[in-house]
Amino acid sequence: MKNYLNFESEVKELESQLDTLKDPFNKEGISEVNTNEIVSFEEKINNKLKKIYSNLNPWQTAQVARHEDRPKSKFFIESLFDDFISLSGDRFYGDDKSVIAGFAKINNESVLVIGQEKGENLEERLDRNFGMMRPEGYRKSIRLMELANKFNIPIITFIDTPGAYPGVGAEERGQAEAIARSIECCMKLKVPNISIIIGEGGSGGAIALASSNKVIMLENAIYSVISPEGCATILWRDPKKTLEAASAMKLTSQELLNLKIIDEIIEEPIGGAHRDKETTLENIKRSILKSLKYFKTLTPDEILTQRKNKFLQIGRSEGFLSSNETSSGLSLKQNYLDKIFEKIKIVTKQKLLISILIAFSAFIIISLIL
Repeated sequence: MKNYLNFESEVKELESQLDTLKDPFNKEGISEVNTNEIVSFEEKINNKLKKIYSNLNPWQTAQVARHEDRPKSKFFIESLFDDFISLSGDRFYGDDKSVIAGFAKINNESVLVIGQEKGENLEERLDRNFGMMRPEGYRKSIRLMELANKFNIPIITFIDTPGAYPGVGAEERGQAEAIARSIECCMKLKVPNISIIIGEGGSGGAIALASSNKVIMLENAIYSVISPEGCATILWRDPKKTLEAASAMKLTSQELLNLKIIDEIIEEPIGGAHRDKETTLENIKRSILKSLKYFKTLTPDEILTQRKNKFLQIGRSEGFLSSNETSSGLSLKQNYLDKIFEKIKIVTKQKLLISILIAFSAFIIISLIL
């Protein structure tokens, strides 16, 4: 059974009529299927989907990103990679089922794959905590990323989470520290790490694994510091102001690409990734292989520098060098006041030096006289 969003009511009606046309055993008994009418209806549905999905507002995009039928990390891992070996446990507390991690091969090249998994049905979602990772999940990811770094294996992460789990137990086991350590680990890696946001990229739960050389988003995915509902509740004191919140937060793929927070958008089929999973799969595979090929041309130090500079440049239009070879640090442009203060410091140093020389000369003269 298909699931429809509230703005897809017209599509639902058309598809219901199409199913009736395709069924030869209708209310009037056995009848001949009218293929021309079926083709006409399919064209109408495609046109309607194009019209709707080319004019989605940010809140509607958030709804598509959370769609029940949207392909999850488990689907991509099973379909894209060969010889996947799942690895469990953080060696401190236990295993976290909300994250799938292990080594695999893509085009006969070894990679580490990490995927946040929400689950396909209610039972799975409860078991996987709706994709909300606990500290042991982040520590497992850190353990495996360090292992991949040691053996020079690229890392690919699939991001799909409303955020890190905020429960009492998670906080007692050091949720914030685990997220911080995960970000630190990502930033120190000397192997390429590529993150693909396939649904929701929520808060620190996402950035903990998305501090990558390349951040890629599916066209109808979202990436933000908080959910639209949470933002609306805090700023407007009204959780129904989700459209205003989503618009203000700039959480869609195109807005984030314009802000240079992400690096690439993967196009989705008409009507979203859930309507044609195979096409989405091919588009993601093409993007991953292209990125891996590019990073093969860089040395480990260049990979580290590229990642560092990418994050240093976010939100800044000037004041940083762009070249991988030379932009190892910050090079802020001085304003007028800075220059004045610099001159004052130079003059003060000169006066101090002169005073020391005069005092030393006086000491020598007095010593000679005595």
